[in-house]
Amino acid sequence: MQNVEPWYSVEQIAQHLGISKETIYRWLEKGKLPAHRIGKLWKFKPSEVDDWVRKGQADQSSEKVELR
Repeated sequence: MQNVEPWYSVEQIAQHLGISKETIYRWLEKGKLPAHRIGKLWKFKPSEVDDWVRKGQADQSSEKVELR
């Protein structure tokens, strides 16, 4: 039988990445994070999110902070 990858919730993917849920929601608002909407819920395949991070796209989606 084939091993099926689980779907992660917002909370689970935030924990997987070690970041806050607020950051996940910010990325979702910008349409940057690979996600799937199922009804009112956002679901994630960890492998898709990991590939997105490895390609450096998480860095491009983060807020720019100006240091003074």
